[in-house]
Amino acid sequence: MDVFWLVIGGLGGVLAVVDGIVRLRARRDRRASSTLAVLEIIVAALFVLSLLLPYVPWSWLVLGIAVIVVLVIVLVTGGRRGLALPIVALVLVGFFLLVWSRVLVIPGLN
Repeated sequence: MDVFWLVIGGLGGVLAVVDGIVRLRARRDRRASSTLAVLEIIVAALFVLSLLLPYVPWSWLVLGIAVIVVLVIVLVTGGRRGLALPIVALVLVGFFLLVWSRVLVIPGLN
């Protein structure tokens, strides 16, 4: 059952990477949004790698919190276009962190 939660966390991280790529490819003249998109890509990619490489303890927790912070900043500063992808990524990563750190216990799934 642990693989299910890793897939949920990995899917949230991959969606955050895709959202960063979409934001980076958008034709905007603001440097802050492109910098934030690059930061989102880097942090989300490191989060996905931390799920695959078990050598660094607590790396998934620290990078997961960093992904959530970056996604919240993207949602606040992003405007109205393209809100679905970061919201879904935020929900998946947040749910993964709550379940994987045993803050939220779901009987039958944990």
